[in-house]
Amino acid sequence: MRKVMMIALMFAASSAAFAQDAVKEVLKAKTYADAQALLKSNLSGMTDADKAKAYNKLVDLSFEKINKEQNTINANQMAEQFKQGKVEAYDTLGFYNAINDALDNAIECDKYDQRPNEKGKVKPRFHTSNQNRLYNLRVYLVNAGQEAAQRGNTADVLKFWGQYTTSSEASLFQDMPNKQPDPYVGQVSGFAARYAIQEKDYAAADRYLDVALKDTAEYKDALSLKFYIAQQQLKTRDDSLAYLNRLKDFYAKDSKNDMIFGTLANMYSSLNMKNEMNQLVSSKLSAEPRNSTAWALKGQGEMNAGQWDEAIASFKQTISIDPTNVIILTYLGFCINSKAAAINGDVPAQKALYKESMGFLEQAKDLDPNREKANWSYPLYQCYYVNYGAADQRTKTLEALLNK
Repeated sequence: MRKVMMIALMFAASSAAFAQDAVKEVLKAKTYADAQALLKSNLSGMTDADKAKAYNKLVDLSFEKINKEQNTINANQMAEQFKQGKVEAYDTLGFYNAINDALDNAIECDKYDQRPNEKGKVKPRFHTSNQNRLYNLRVYLVNAGQEAAQRGNTADVLKFWGQYTTSSEASLFQDMPNKQPDPYVGQVSGFAARYAIQEKDYAAADRYLDVALKDTAEYKDALSLKFYIAQQQLKTRDDSLAYLNRLKDFYAKDSKNDMIFGTLANMYSSLNMKNEMNQLVSSKLSAEPRNSTAWALKGQGEMNAGQWDEAIASFKQTISIDPTNVIILTYLGFCINSKAAAINGDVPAQKALYKESMGFLEQAKDLDPNREKANWSYPLYQCYYVNYGAADQRTKTLEALLNK
């Protein structure tokens, strides 16, 4: 047994020595590529402290490139400002990539640098220095992403704007003293999310939108995109129910947001959860009697159920609040026509309803002459046919429009 223990101790000692040798090799490396390759091949055998040292070495090597190109940038600015000296070319993309690499490795370094040592103490060695030398360089990634977008290089757009976005949330920078608010991160994170959506990288887009949601100017668009992403990934009823619960959480935090309310109501409707839908709309109207979205949703439910009088009343409430809503004006005309069609034997009453409907549908026509928002043409044709007759030019004009 003693022999086995000795062998185990010798193995542990040799492993530790090997790890020490590995980190020494990384620290002696002259190029970023060599150091990175050595780190990757030996990472599993290193202690947390050695990993922090090795990743910090990659940051140092990245800075050799950053400093070289930045010196040229500064010299060029001076030459242009004072009209003296020569403006020299520099490696713009290499500069941006070096900043990106430095951030990647500094964040990874910080992960190990913040772990307790063998005595259970947290004594980071590189945290503050990496904060100070990297935070202000992040802004170059805004230009990097913009230039990549102009080149049509989506991969670089996502790399640079994605890094700018995610690094803003990195623990490395959270405790910086006197850190100024980031004026660009809300807008950049929204742009990064849109590019990620184009690439169908919904997980990345969702992460970027979490950052954009913290910017009040970007909140509405970011939330809309977040819902869009979730909807793209709904494949089963369980997916839909999980999404529904997320919507309920958002609504609980922001119950005055009509977009969340409308999306939640539509999900209840698509899942055929009529009681929950009716309760949601009823609660909304109790809290906000002049909420046009709630009245519109109430009316749509009643219209779908063939409850014409109720739907007409709800849609009239809607347009009293939102009189230029072309869709609701069209729905209202359709419901009045449907009520008229259900009347048997009372021609004057029918004509009166069609004439009332005509007023709403002509408003829709004036607001949306090309029928881009709603197809008001057929219900308006019915009104003209009943009130003016088939031979009237107004009726014929609409008939020709329907046949196009």
